[in-house]
Amino acid sequence: MARRLPSTPPTLPGFTPVRPLGTGGFADVFLYEQDMPRRPVAVKVLLADVVDDDVVRMFNAEADIMARLSSHPSILTVHQASIAPDGRPYLVMEYCPTGVSPAYRDQILPLQTVLDIGVRVGCALETVHRAGVLHRDIKPSNILFTSFGTPVLADFGIATSLSGRHATDLFAMSVPWSAPEVVGERTQGTVATEVYSLGATIYTLLDGHSPFEIPGSGRNGTAELKRRILRGRVTPARREDVPPQLTQTLLRAMSVDPQSRQPTALDLARQLQGVQAQLGLPATPLEVASSDWAGAGAVLGFDDARLRGPMRAQVPVASSRRRQGMSVQQLATEAEVAESDAPRHGGRWLWAAATAALVALAIIVTLVVVRA
Repeated sequence: MARRLPSTPPTLPGFTPVRPLGTGGFADVFLYEQDMPRRPVAVKVLLADVVDDDVVRMFNAEADIMARLSSHPSILTVHQASIAPDGRPYLVMEYCPTGVSPAYRDQILPLQTVLDIGVRVGCALETVHRAGVLHRDIKPSNILFTSFGTPVLADFGIATSLSGRHATDLFAMSVPWSAPEVVGERTQGTVATEVYSLGATIYTLLDGHSPFEIPGSGRNGTAELKRRILRGRVTPARREDVPPQLTQTLLRAMSVDPQSRQPTALDLARQLQGVQAQLGLPATPLEVASSDWAGAGAVLGFDDARLRGPMRAQVPVASSRRRQGMSVQQLATEAEVAESDAPRHGGRWLWAAATAALVALAIIVTLVVVRA
């Protein structure tokens, strides 16, 4: 089926559209140039004909999650989110010129590069879990490279609560990298399914194809892949430089039994770091947010279906019309309040003079009214 053409990029104050970057089922992504400060940014814009309560709820959750977690060095940075003048919600993010997905298809990635990606994304995923969130779509195309070559985890569009309190009826899966219990629709996501997807992703980067795909075979359709995933029949890796320790680590992560996998994403990252040590490679640091940081602030919500964007200011503004009919005592009180709010350094005599003038004016007005 042919891919649809991207929608028209919205007019956003302070941003100039450059070109489309990609299309999806719910949104398009465009490259924009931000005017101040000057920098390229990626803008994700929801499609006008899919904006309903469920889509807005998912969009709000994605924006909130990324804003909370993007200070992690291996999670894509979000700059802002709002509503375009044409009514479409949009998300302004860090622009990453390339990603892991085209890289592993075009070349054989060095073992150190794959291990580095695995450790960094594992730590990012652990941070996501500590914040009470499941990503639910770990796969090569959702790992991007920043302008400085750092891998970052992206696309929290179908993320959900780790507690299950905000679970939906959506069985979200990217079949080649989904755990058997997700493919079989027995769960919508757990920490164990995320460990599985990360292991399957690392395998893909090493061997150039997903774990259950048979290269050169015509039997790699969705139905065939699902059967192999449910049976746990991983295609043997073809690379000779993959040490047995790494093979065992990945096979454990992709166990059919969730209880046999590494308990957490951090455990998997540590084992990958152990492989680096065994090979004499530089160790990628384990960068994981503390539990105190991950739990700080308001609890991340998944039920907000409001269109959140520009709002009319709610700060009351004093009007000169209020002064008509005010008593001398009311005018004097207002002047005292204004004087108390004035700057304490330099110019205070101006406020005192203004106060005296205001009171004098009020007395004159009162005398004129009385004599009349």
